[in-house]
Amino acid sequence: MKAILLIAAACLPVLACMPAWAVQPMQGNSFDVVVYGGTSAGVIAAVQCRQMGKTVVLIEPGRHLGGLTSGGLGATDIGNKAAIGGLAREFYRRVGSYYRQPSAWKWQKREDYRSPRQRPGEVEMWTFEPHVAEEIYRQWIREAQVPVVFGERLDLRGGVHMHNQRIVAITMESGQEFRGKVFIDATYEGDLMARASVPYHVGREANRVYNETLNGVQKVNAIHHQFIKLVSPFVVPGDRSSGLLPLVQSEPPGEDGEGDRRVQAYCFRMCTTDVPENRRPWPRPDGYDERTYELLLRNFEAGDHRVPWNPVWMPNRKTDTNNNYAISTDYLGANYDYPDGDYATRERIIADHKRYQMGLMYTLANHPRVPEEVRKEFQRLGLARDEFTDNDNWPHQLYIREARRMISEYVMNQNHCQQRIVAEDPVGLGAYNMDSHNVQRYVTPEGHVRNEGDIQVGVKPYRISYRSIRPRKQHCENLLVPVCLSASHIAYGSIRMEPVFMVLGQSAATAACLAVDLGVAVQDVPYDRLRERLRADGQVLDWPVPESK
Repeated sequence: MKAILLIAAACLPVLACMPAWAVQPMQGNSFDVVVYGGTSAGVIAAVQCRQMGKTVVLIEPGRHLGGLTSGGLGATDIGNKAAIGGLAREFYRRVGSYYRQPSAWKWQKREDYRSPRQRPGEVEMWTFEPHVAEEIYRQWIREAQVPVVFGERLDLRGGVHMHNQRIVAITMESGQEFRGKVFIDATYEGDLMARASVPYHVGREANRVYNETLNGVQKVNAIHHQFIKLVSPFVVPGDRSSGLLPLVQSEPPGEDGEGDRRVQAYCFRMCTTDVPENRRPWPRPDGYDERTYELLLRNFEAGDHRVPWNPVWMPNRKTDTNNNYAISTDYLGANYDYPDGDYATRERIIADHKRYQMGLMYTLANHPRVPEEVRKEFQRLGLARDEFTDNDNWPHQLYIREARRMISEYVMNQNHCQQRIVAEDPVGLGAYNMDSHNVQRYVTPEGHVRNEGDIQVGVKPYRISYRSIRPRKQHCENLLVPVCLSASHIAYGSIRMEPVFMVLGQSAATAACLAVDLGVAVQDVPYDRLRERLRADGQVLDWPVPESK
């Protein structure tokens, strides 16, 4: 599809932020829908707005599209494929179409690649390289002629302008302003939502708040990714008075089921390879201090020789690499200030996570106290040279597993995930485990170290309410929040999967366009009209449905 370049003088400040491919027809800085955040949800929302004939702008504070989907998470967390419909499913079909081309296979023969996520005959493909995901998103944006603004961050000091519970405009740090009829906050952090004074929660609610059992502190239930040997967390082993080693929190863990402000751990989903021509050795990060990893080394010496990571194979001999076992890529306790932090605070936390994880990889590949068989595994794999080429082959997106979560009139919780409560107004389905990574690492009364917070409980596909992606009307009438939606900590652990974010992004955009058409608040969009359009666009709203092949 050819883009017709109509560059008006009023557009120049916006267009200056765009790469050449993103320049599209624009008329000033006023739109039917303004999407803030170029995550997978944001991209899908913008495309859906264009498919419904609306003017839209997609504003991405960074330089990349796709969030975690293009940031290293190529091993799709599916749950049940039949629960994925609409444009989300189209994304995976486009991935499948790409990998059916012989030219897609540079480092491996197509017939040699096998994935347990893939079934014979599927036109979709559920595993992919990071750069492939981003190029698919960029191509989609080009086809839909969506104007994209890169490198513009919301002004956190008065950047949301409201009148009578409606957002009128948002202002970036540069002073650039965008006006819209409806706004969609598609960020992982929920900054637009928060600056619009919409109530939200950070951390874990107590179980009693929503009549749950898997929320709050979880010492007893935290059996995954755990220490299997007794390891002393003190500088001098066994001596409490000597102080704690790095990576261990000094605060008491709290009582089971009680709420706290702690957030499940973040990490980078690294893309590694075992192809020598495309593999680079683990770099020693600036500021590396091997004392940071003393607990890791002691755990090996205690007899835990498990290889502490989970590399899942992607096409072309690459991996999506995740956390595994007691001490791994999850940086426990280092992210509590991220959700409500200003940009400087977040940048510091991101840099700290990168330094920790790079140092961890360097230690595992090189330190003589690491068992030889473990060192060999980390020497066999290294960062892929042809991924994240503008960021020294390191992922550009930190895995923000959870930040702010909106509090609306309808809060998704464990009871919805386990279908004791069924939403009457679904806009998509959740299907993945209730999955919280560990939240903290603490000292037991006996003087040993333990991880706390990891919960993995299976679910069947369940409905996600439209009311959970919109604020209460008295708070904001023209905002939709498909990522930092209204959910308890443990329910969010199931909902927070990239395919679901895409589904909810499309549904949010559909509701936004209907609100524009009808001239009503997003809370007043007739659900019957919304459901009709969602179904027409292939969204899956009910369960059971026929199993996909």
